[in-house]
Amino acid sequence: MDSTTLEQFYSKEFHKGRGAGGGLLPEGISKEIGHFNVFNVGEIVAQYRKKPFMPYNRRLYYKISFITGRHRAEYADKEIEIDKYALLFATPRLPYRWLPLDEEQGGYFCIFTEEFLVQSKSGVVLDDLPIFTPGGYPVFMLSDTEAEDIRAIFEKMYKELSGNYAYKYDLLRNYLMELIHYGQKLQPDTALYTANTSSSRTASLFAELLERQFPIASSGQKLSLRTAKDYAERLAVHVNHLNKVLKEHTGKTTTELIKNRIVQEAKILLRQTDWNISEIAYSLGFEEVAHFSNFFKKETTLSPAGFRV
Repeated sequence: MDSTTLEQFYSKEFHKGRGAGGGLLPEGISKEIGHFNVFNVGEIVAQYRKKPFMPYNRRLYYKISFITGRHRAEYADKEIEIDKYALLFATPRLPYRWLPLDEEQGGYFCIFTEEFLVQSKSGVVLDDLPIFTPGGYPVFMLSDTEAEDIRAIFEKMYKELSGNYAYKYDLLRNYLMELIHYGQKLQPDTALYTANTSSSRTASLFAELLERQFPIASSGQKLSLRTAKDYAERLAVHVNHLNKVLKEHTGKTTTELIKNRIVQEAKILLRQTDWNISEIAYSLGFEEVAHFSNFFKKETTLSPAGFRV
């Protein structure tokens, strides 16, 4: 499975043949503890006369993009059309592809590793933030006023990065957190606040345990938890209690949530890897290819081979 490293990001996105990222790759990148960089999309397009096409794969870094113009963000289970302005949050957990739909492109984007923010005194853990949790809201359409707010933050980041202020990276961390909090404020309130009850704690632990089973990184890997009973036993609760809690909090049963996540991963593996159907079926816990094919077709109306085409 292709997991794009920072070095691969610079070489793939910015023509390695023109030098190390065409001069955009910072020196000593492999020696840094944490990494941050910000880019002006318009300047990249002008310099390379190339649309900043983003391939569909998992990445080993986080990315926040201020998008202007017409684009499409493609995920394994959905497509999001962007007509004017949008703010996009990308996490290593979720692969996607970003396609420009016209020649007029602009905006900014920044990439960073979790280690970059770990150095912040806030002690933030990225995957604990609502904006980066599984099933969250990765793309936000912006009004003209919101777009100007976001543009102003990126412009400050872009200017600061090229300066020689001794504490510029501390300042950049603050700007980065400002972007993250801006995005979280755009989320529905229900995505940000959860009642502090034992049932909400159980639901949260289930979601964390479910997501921890993924991604499937190799064809030899196999899901260890497959059924509602498996999860209930791991959480030390009765399967009926778990089902009741999840139904109250998500509107779906335990089995439905597990199936939905397996389908999502199956789509990712079918679209992103060259593994054969048998290998994908095995990694997702199906002993027989026919069982996987029947399951996938029932959930998506397409056969695995049909979806892959």
